[in-house]
Amino acid sequence: MDPWQARRSPDAPHRPDDPRPAFERDRSRIIHSAAFRRLQAKTQIHGVDENDFYRTRLTHSMEVAQIGRGLVLWLRQQYPEQQALLPGLELIETIGFAHDLGHPPFGHSGEVALHCLMANRGGFEGNGQSLRLLCRLESHTPGHGLNLTRRTLLGILKYPVPLARLHCTTVPELPEVSARIHRQDWEPPKGYLDTETSIVDWLLEPLEPEDRQRFQQFTSPQARQHGHSLHKALDTSLMEIADDIAYGVHDFEDAVALGLLNPEHWILLQEHCDLAWLREFGSSSDKLRDLLFGPEGYQRKQAIGLMVHLLIHSTTLQQVPEFQHCLLSWRVAMPPTAQQFLSALKTVVFEHG
Repeated sequence: MDPWQARRSPDAPHRPDDPRPAFERDRSRIIHSAAFRRLQAKTQIHGVDENDFYRTRLTHSMEVAQIGRGLVLWLRQQYPEQQALLPGLELIETIGFAHDLGHPPFGHSGEVALHCLMANRGGFEGNGQSLRLLCRLESHTPGHGLNLTRRTLLGILKYPVPLARLHCTTVPELPEVSARIHRQDWEPPKGYLDTETSIVDWLLEPLEPEDRQRFQQFTSPQARQHGHSLHKALDTSLMEIADDIAYGVHDFEDAVALGLLNPEHWILLQEHCDLAWLREFGSSSDKLRDLLFGPEGYQRKQAIGLMVHLLIHSTTLQQVPEFQHCLLSWRVAMPPTAQQFLSALKTVVFEHG
């Protein structure tokens, strides 16, 4: 059996007539989970009120899954010799659906508050909570959460280092119960919860010891600066690019549709990045601006579709030669010009949206 299709518990229900392959079953378990449904009440940037236009973490996760599919199809076309390496469409969809499950309400502010409140119990981090939900807390297989396949979990493991090894060496004093929590004091490091170490050990079992050790490398924490992990698996790199595209482009669309941004803000955006790269793909800054802020709703949707298309088509497969295993020795990358464009979209929304 392929070790990357293995599950932690062998006691999962066996249905001999089930035609679905392993990753398709993972996808079903995510969609039918309580954690997935809860995403509908968690917002991305703009708050939820009577206006039903706002995106939530549920709609965001669906968009990440869809953009992930587009990335896989594009990379298959560009690298036909790597068909067997790239994740299947149902696998990348599953990773996209699951990537935000552990994030609390109120965005990163909620994460900071929980990390402070959990300081004496190992802390809190949203991505680490996703792994805990999937492997322990969700109801499917007793003691094993949704009992997903190893490769699905590897794709969801964004930061393969435990929190305790990453935390800055100077720990602030816990505030009084009624006191304000200062974000700069309680921003958590990005890692998995230390309670899940045995799960990560199982997850990385198929790797050679050298790969495993290198994969879990991290920068040393400083007095007031957390350490950070240095490596991600192929599927994770693909999901992260899909996440960045969905976050940057669609939050910008929300702000335009709600009248928070106008053509003047497009001029500000150009101060943060060079849009000359658009010409390489047969487009231009003026074309995108005219569509985004045109009088008809379909024009804006065409602009958003074009932006996603251009960003997907900018991506490439890159080798990471220091690793032996193919799931670690390849990653999906986006050129600096496209990254700057995405960062500029986020900056304009944050400052003016």
